[in-house]
Amino acid sequence: MSNLVNEADLSSSLDCPIVDGKRQVQHVAPRSADVGGIPVNRVLPSRHRRLIGAWCFLDHAGPAVFKGDSRGLRVGPHPHIGLQTFTWMIEGEVLHRDSLGNEQVIRPGQVNLMTAGRGISHTEESVPGESQLHAAQLWIALPEAHRRTDPRFDHYPTLPQWREGEVEMTLLTGEFAGHRAPTLAFSPLVGLDLAASSGGKLELPLHEDFEYGLLPLEGELEIEGERFAANELAYLGRGRSQVTLELPAGGRAILVGGEPLGEEILIWWNFVGHSKAEIIDAQRDWEAGSERFGSIPQFDGKRLEPPPLPWKA
Repeated sequence: MSNLVNEADLSSSLDCPIVDGKRQVQHVAPRSADVGGIPVNRVLPSRHRRLIGAWCFLDHAGPAVFKGDSRGLRVGPHPHIGLQTFTWMIEGEVLHRDSLGNEQVIRPGQVNLMTAGRGISHTEESVPGESQLHAAQLWIALPEAHRRTDPRFDHYPTLPQWREGEVEMTLLTGEFAGHRAPTLAFSPLVGLDLAASSGGKLELPLHEDFEYGLLPLEGELEIEGERFAANELAYLGRGRSQVTLELPAGGRAILVGGEPLGEEILIWWNFVGHSKAEIIDAQRDWEAGSERFGSIPQFDGKRLEPPPLPWKA
């Protein structure tokens, strides 16, 4: 992240307006970026939508095919505080290393979840010989009560899966339609992958006190009769008991939702904090090589350095 995002700046309501008796759906356009040599489309955070529940960051990475002598994804050591990094792998294989000594390859259909808490650093790189990458990479803001929890890493090789008509459902976190994912969470959340082999229409049940967003990852998605292009986020807000959507053949989307966080957060670079002081301390510790963030000696490259802080101590 290269800019400051403050939940207090959020100008749009958590409830989409009702026009002629119909609750509207907000369109949120993506921003293109490059992360570790991989093209990504970023929909959270943006000036139009900062949070969906505690989900505070959403990148759609790829689909990318590596050519020539490309080593694929390669992100050097960098720190995090106050969040969980959440990787849902669709294609390709990526090696995670962190300052706790964990090494884990994530493969298609799996989730890697790293809880930063008071501080951790990690690297991500495509495994040797890998030729493609397609993933959703998200951050979850830790509630203030848990912001300094012990750092940890969890890998989930199997997740609940079932079919609704022609749509394959994979529950990434939380509870949905009688299924429960094993994924560690610190606030009420849901994450659901939807993949349609031959196209299909379905109704998804929702909790009215959750806010939700739907992101088409592959193919155009029709939501409540409106068309959404790939990488265009559909913000559903709160107050819905269900949503109707239609996926084309080969279409794929991800649903994220949760109870509104209800807390002010700041995002700067790779840090999530509840105050400027927290972020200033974290950046100073990283720049000073503090033991707080440890090291990853197995990675044969330079660590990432942050841009100058936007505030004075």
